[in-house]
Amino acid sequence: MEFSNTSSTLLDWSGSVLLVGLVKGQVQDVIDQLEKLLDGSLKQELDRLKFTAESSETASFRFLNSSLKKLVLVGLGNPEELSINELRKATAAGVREAIDSDEKLGIFFPWDQYEREQALKAVSETAKLCVFKDLRFQSAPETKAKPKKIEFIGTQELSTSTLEYVHASCAGVELARELVGAPANKLTPSELARKAGEIAKENNLECLVLERNNCRDLGMGAYLAVSQGSDLEPKFIHLTYRPNGAVHKKLALVGKGLTFDSGGYNLKVGASQIELMKFDMGGSAAVLGAAMGIGKMKPLGVEVHFIVAACENMVNGSAIHPGDIVQASNGKTIEINNTDAEGRLTLADALVYACKLQPDKVIDLATLTGACVIALGEEIAGLWTNNDELARDLESASNEAGENLWRMPLRKSYKDGLKSLLADLKNTGPRAGGSITAALFLNEFVDESIPWAHLDIAGTVWAEKDRGIDPAGATGYGVRTLLNWVLRESKK
Repeated sequence: MEFSNTSSTLLDWSGSVLLVGLVKGQVQDVIDQLEKLLDGSLKQELDRLKFTAESSETASFRFLNSSLKKLVLVGLGNPEELSINELRKATAAGVREAIDSDEKLGIFFPWDQYEREQALKAVSETAKLCVFKDLRFQSAPETKAKPKKIEFIGTQELSTSTLEYVHASCAGVELARELVGAPANKLTPSELARKAGEIAKENNLECLVLERNNCRDLGMGAYLAVSQGSDLEPKFIHLTYRPNGAVHKKLALVGKGLTFDSGGYNLKVGASQIELMKFDMGGSAAVLGAAMGIGKMKPLGVEVHFIVAACENMVNGSAIHPGDIVQASNGKTIEINNTDAEGRLTLADALVYACKLQPDKVIDLATLTGACVIALGEEIAGLWTNNDELARDLESASNEAGENLWRMPLRKSYKDGLKSLLADLKNTGPRAGGSITAALFLNEFVDESIPWAHLDIAGTVWAEKDRGIDPAGATGYGVRTLLNWVLRESKK
């Protein structure tokens, strides 16, 4: 999908499909221009449809005797409530209504009522991502035509950096969606490692994959304990982006990489959605999607490490038992009172590994707890951090990306729920505050001198229905936030 600008107005733009955004209470001037373009009356038809330009409200018209074959109007809502996030939602609603051919699509919005560059980035990113369909596993997929070219009407020239960002961001999100959407028999730990190597090769990143023996030599007893019930070998993935020139900031991004989670001996039953546990590597998908995006954008001054402890959590005669005690690579012992709280065990060793690289900041992303979904629902990810500045930076980066994030408390008194009679700590606490005790568990494996943030994306990684920019299915959540955050860090 190619994006371009044009200084044409609504009256002199030429193309087959036109999408026009209307602000509530400010529609008359635009409707007058469209009536001149079409040599006919739209107002009467809009009155009949009771179209009032409410946010994301659409009205569609087809024409047989005009060079313009289709017109779609989309509401942007009240002028005092205009925002980039609402613009994203309106763009998704309008574009989905507009596309049914590969012909050029023109988009006209009241650009001057937004910060122009930010609006163009949001609209172009949304236009590409909202029509994503993962059809890889269908024998005879029904494909819907997509426009090969989108023109933004009445705009100044799009900056090269904006276009580069949009293409890199969308590539990373689409990669993450495909990784999360792939079933566990297709995306194994070995396949995830192979894909990471492919990303590295295509984007000039360094790639290191540690095998079971390497991880054993590093003392990664928590990670390896999770993997021991699977017939598939674990793969510890480490990609590195090194910029041209001097490095003034080193960052580490850690993603949970459970390519399938059965729950182990605490088998997932009932409403646990075991069939969807292919998405338990959503954190690693976001991290690898960010690796692709960073590799394409090549920011200066910042070195970024992308870390994934990939494995399966399965049940066989070698699998960990409830009650087993294992030792992580920082020496701490863990009593496993629930084998379905496995992600934090893999992250424990991954975070220790990341901190040994001596980064300036560390972020981990994980589909970690159902408790976070209960607390925040399916559209907001939870954020826990030991650093207020990092919290503000991530909240700002996520808001710009259109990915919802909410800071949660890292209440130290709740750590009492992780006390074990036999080991240094248990891997789960009481049911109350489960997402908080999970974050506190992870904090035990982070160097306290390093700013760290944990993002629980259990609710946001998968959508049962369209969420504006995100179609139903894998969302690729986290890629856009990470890219924005890394780019900001590179400029500090």
